Amino acid sequence: MTGRRSGRPLVPAYVSTGGVARPSRNSLERLSVLTGEKTLPDDLPAAPHALLKALDGGSLTVVETAALLELPVSAVRVLAAGLIDQGLVRARPPVPFAALPDSDLLKRVADGLRALKQ
Repeated sequence: MTGRRSGRPLVPAYVSTGGVARPSRNSLERLSVLTGEKTLPDDLPAAPHALLKALDGGSLTVVETAALLELPVSAVRVLAAGLIDQGLVRARPPVPFAALPDSDLLKRVADGLRALKQ
């Protein structure tokens, strides 16, 4: 469908989810990584099929998938949860932020490097 002049689509996002408002699982975060399975069933509605096509040959985060499909993140979470329930998509939690190293350890390493230089 073509969009309006404002750039918003003519069809509301909840239509792409079949009217489902909440995902079947709460484990999907914005940075969860989605990976599609190799099989693409023919009987899928358009939006889940587009999500599987977007994941073909790689992995994307929920946010990246939403941007690619031009759908809200909430709609992609619903679609992805349904595909995970069907075994067509795998999801893994986002990579946690690295813990900052101990400042005392960094100081001792710097002191050791300076000692080697002399």
